[in-house]
Amino acid sequence: MSDEQAALRDKLSRELQISPVAAALLVRRGITTREQASAFVHPALSQLHDPMLMLGMREAEQRLSRAVDSGEKILIYGDYDVDGTTAVALMYRFLSAFYTNIDYYIPDRYTEGYGISFRGVDYAQEQGCTLIIALDCGIKSADKVEYARKRGIDFIICDHHMPGDEQPQAVAVLDSKQTDDPYPFKELSGCGVGFKLAQAYAQTHNMPFDTALNPLLELLAMSIASDIVSLTGENRVLAYFGIKQINTRPSVGLQGLLKMTDLEGKQVNISDLVYRIGPRLNACGRIKSGRAAVELLISNDATVATEIAQTIEAFNSERKERDEKITQEALQQLEADPEHPNKHTNVAYGANWHRGVLGIVASRLTENYYRPTIVLADTEDGLIAGSARSVGGFDIYSAIDSCRDLLTNFGGHVFAAGLSMLPANLPEFKRRFEQYVAAHITDEQLMPVIRVEEELLLQDIDKQFYNVLRHLEPFGPDNPHPRFVTRGLINNRYTKRVGKQGEHLKLDLTDRSVAISGIAFGKGDMAMFIQNGNAVDVCYSLEQNTYNGVTSLQMKVEDIVPAE
Repeated sequence: MSDEQAALRDKLSRELQISPVAAALLVRRGITTREQASAFVHPALSQLHDPMLMLGMREAEQRLSRAVDSGEKILIYGDYDVDGTTAVALMYRFLSAFYTNIDYYIPDRYTEGYGISFRGVDYAQEQGCTLIIALDCGIKSADKVEYARKRGIDFIICDHHMPGDEQPQAVAVLDSKQTDDPYPFKELSGCGVGFKLAQAYAQTHNMPFDTALNPLLELLAMSIASDIVSLTGENRVLAYFGIKQINTRPSVGLQGLLKMTDLEGKQVNISDLVYRIGPRLNACGRIKSGRAAVELLISNDATVATEIAQTIEAFNSERKERDEKITQEALQQLEADPEHPNKHTNVAYGANWHRGVLGIVASRLTENYYRPTIVLADTEDGLIAGSARSVGGFDIYSAIDSCRDLLTNFGGHVFAAGLSMLPANLPEFKRRFEQYVAAHITDEQLMPVIRVEEELLLQDIDKQFYNVLRHLEPFGPDNPHPRFVTRGLINNRYTKRVGKQGEHLKLDLTDRSVAISGIAFGKGDMAMFIQNGNAVDVCYSLEQNTYNGVTSLQMKVEDIVPAE
């Protein structure tokens, strides 16, 4: 921490009457005044930006109003992942509260692929739709938008991906990543952009936020958590109130899913959305169709919601079996390449791999080798397509963009992307992708790093300090869960191996004055070392643990090493 940051830390510590360590956490998040601290730890819906600040929003709202006023049929079109399906559910639920001439469409991952499809436009025409609201897609679909325009169908595009070279000729393109867009926050999810359109309509028509928009915030929380967008600014506010909505008044459909994941009646947090809710909604599009996710999220019938949730649970079980099998095959393929140890990338290809789990497999390979990774499989139309995942700080979208002449389609973010190509282009793509990454990635980016915020003494850890941590939630990109290090800890009494095969470690440590418990997954082999009286340095986050009705703070250990 610089001298300037240290001075700000000490000033905040005095003004807020919190420990210097707690104040340092705020300063590292750009919070340097009492007012900023109050706004951060006490999010308010009043902090949301005026939707009319977004480029194209006035035109979008006016076109939507005209469609409603004249009774036009509207098609709500969205991607098949969590962001897309929650966006479709949000817009459907919003409009259906006062308008009935609407339909929705989720493209098939395998026969249509990502984004707007010609088949989807044909469906709109067959159903008599004259307006399509595209959510979480469309920014790079100029040809499909033109195809629709010639058939008398207008588009409103609500996207958050990077724009392409050609702007779609839609009635309005809502995407704050456009270079000339003055909207103050650039990191909305696709569902978030759709919400801003709903907010603009509600605002224009004097619809109360509490009744028209509040129930939709649960969908935004799921979208923000699952799409790995920045958890700062407007996203932080939307996620905070979305989680509050889930924990107080969840929709009928979401209740069905909470019941299926054993979360019913419990306090749901951002991690539950990322690791338990999101994967199940994603499994619909991966295994069969994203429509099931939308059907669940718009359901008002508890019996129907439970039946759909059971179907989704079956999809998720099938998804897990497939991704485990393909991950093993991909690992074997990479390890069989004699040049692999010297490469900066992982590119794996299996002709018959199930395309619905390629993104998950790419994530697992990235965790295993910690390199930018692409996993590919054959498509029904004779192409090769797949998913890309990156490592901390490296822009994989730019790396793929450098090979655009070899691709038939691509899109995505800095850390995740999708792409397709002709089979003949795969060898050259692998060579050039490796070449680009090798030239642009740093040694630090190729090494997994646990970012530690502060070195703590055990005496620093008390209820007041943990209360500050709770007020920093929800955690995510750009607002990470704080990790700490405490050095020179020794066994107190009860450190031992736990788990079916003793693979985990239950910790009971002390600095000779204060004791603390903890859990270290996958660190069972350190048990004997600690039991023999050796000191260790521990990297961890803090969490509450309740046992026999008693709640205490414990370490959730990220890493543990012999003390220097």
